[in-house]
Amino acid sequence: MSTTNLSRTFGTPTSTKKWTWASWIKVTDVIDAAGADGKLFGAYTDASNYQYAGFNASKQLAFFQLLSGSDAGQNKDSRVYMDPAAWYHIVCTWDSANATSAERMNVYINGEKNDPSLYDTHVGLNTDSIFNASGSVGYIGAFGDGTTTNNFPGYMAHTHFCDGYLYDATAFGEVDSTSGIWVPKTSPSVTYGNNGFFLKYAEGALGTDSSGNGNNFTVNGGVMTSPKDCPADNYCVFT
Repeated sequence: MSTTNLSRTFGTPTSTKKWTWASWIKVTDVIDAAGADGKLFGAYTDASNYQYAGFNASKQLAFFQLLSGSDAGQNKDSRVYMDPAAWYHIVCTWDSANATSAERMNVYINGEKNDPSLYDTHVGLNTDSIFNASGSVGYIGAFGDGTTTNNFPGYMAHTHFCDGYLYDATAFGEVDSTSGIWVPKTSPSVTYGNNGFFLKYAEGALGTDSSGNGNNFTVNGGVMTSPKDCPADNYCVFT
């Protein structure tokens, strides 16, 4: 996805105060200078108002919202993601109506809840998210600022968005009893809400929504391929 992304305009949301985004990802060029700001998903209004989850030049993962030019919420720890052979499972939850400020933005990585040791800016109570707002353009593999340097340099598999519903990582993955490795649930029991979607990235139907909502995405920036490499069958691939 390093030169391409997916986009769609959101309709009326179930909620801009509560949602879950989840996906398996594989970072193929280790977030080097060529892909220093690789975004997993996001929405961009202007240079002072946007939201995303993605990687920075230090190879750290941040879940972030900017409002009127100020940090309006951020969850980031000091871990770095440098293994181009590994699949990671990322879950981001937005719950701004939560009375506990520390629970309003959460990130789960391979089944474990993130400890935002580097930045933990709490979202204000009942703050609306930019991603999932009616009429905003949501992106997968970018965040919509119009630059290819923010496209995600890697692969994605089984991307879910649950509009109006909160789920932790166990809704989408589980520990394999034999290997002890975090593996996907291929048919999770979740509710998608109005703007929700499930992207399988099938060959010839990369932007097709499999949630039943028909919230299909447009492919931008060229042809995307669907490799055999996946979380359940990790292939060696060129980076």
